[in-house]
Amino acid sequence: MSAASRAPQCSNRANRTPRPHRTRTSRVLSRASLLTAGTAVAALTLSACGSGGTSGGSGNTNFITGADGIATVHKGDRKPAPDLSGRTIDGKQLDVASYKGKVVVLNVWGSWCSPCRAEAPNLVKVAKETAGKGVQFIGINTRDTSTQPAIAFEKQYGVPYPSLYDPTGKLMLRFKKGTLNPQLIPTTIIVDRDGKIAARALQALSEDKLREMLDPVIAEK
Repeated sequence: MSAASRAPQCSNRANRTPRPHRTRTSRVLSRASLLTAGTAVAALTLSACGSGGTSGGSGNTNFITGADGIATVHKGDRKPAPDLSGRTIDGKQLDVASYKGKVVVLNVWGSWCSPCRAEAPNLVKVAKETAGKGVQFIGINTRDTSTQPAIAFEKQYGVPYPSLYDPTGKLMLRFKKGTLNPQLIPTTIIVDRDGKIAARALQALSEDKLREMLDPVIAEK
């Protein structure tokens, strides 16, 4: 299967062709096995078509999604980012909370994801140009069954920042309902200097759109 065909822009379930001559019992058993093996990934995929303004919980979500697809939260209404810690794709330990005091850009990506490849040069460029402004980029690599493809991806694009390894999407499920939680791959989330979620984009980003998200948070006092 090609990388492009595996990219879950909404859900790839609609493209699956059922196998012929399967009994009802075998279908039920197969479905149960898949759900057991991939609960975290399935939860992320099932939420992938949600709209930015209401997905993630009922009631007042306190964020606004603009016509450009970027969702933002006023500073006084922001919620803390969840615990995002674990091993990176190169085997080191990383805790996003240790970067409190900096603006953190979280990018959810996979080496198999065509939009992730399209936006990678833009992320790399902005990461290098904003490092001196107190900005830290961190990737969250997901749905890669081993770290080798992820490492090759970062080498190909010259990614200068670390990425947590989250093959089953467990880190993404730590985001609380009603917050700017990741729902598509790629997703980019901006965390302010107080460790709170300030903005989110559920799309591959151009350099201009990334700066549009990031610059206002950098400018905050």
